[in-house]
Amino acid sequence: MSENCIFCGIVAGTIPSTQVASDDRAIAFMDINPATRGHLLVIPRTHSTDLREASAEDLTAATLLAQSLVARVIERLDADGANLLSCIGADAWQSVFHTHLHVIPRYKDDPLQLPWHPTSGDLEEINATAAKLS
Repeated sequence: MSENCIFCGIVAGTIPSTQVASDDRAIAFMDINPATRGHLLVIPRTHSTDLREASAEDLTAATLLAQSLVARVIERLDADGANLLSCIGADAWQSVFHTHLHVIPRYKDDPLQLPWHPTSGDLEEINATAAKLS
């Protein structure tokens, strides 16, 4: 637990949340700033800043819980799809520094848009970057 972490407070029960699912390693609750109806957050119970620090067991538990919730929002909320999002670092829009996954139901006419406009990349640069990552 991290003293100043709002999500650790949710895990501890000292900060209220609207939980929808949990297991011994992860919990899911409604996002209080939803992008769309049914927007959920899934977090490991154990504090880690982001997925780089989270244990494989915690990531597995959170991902499996998110998977079940994607199915649930599509089935029960009549969502047309869902986005699964993890922001890592402030420049990538992470605002709470506790590993978490956003499950964002998508609806045909919802207002959300991709944060970038996909365009063809430079193949030489793509290959050079791939070489650095391989």
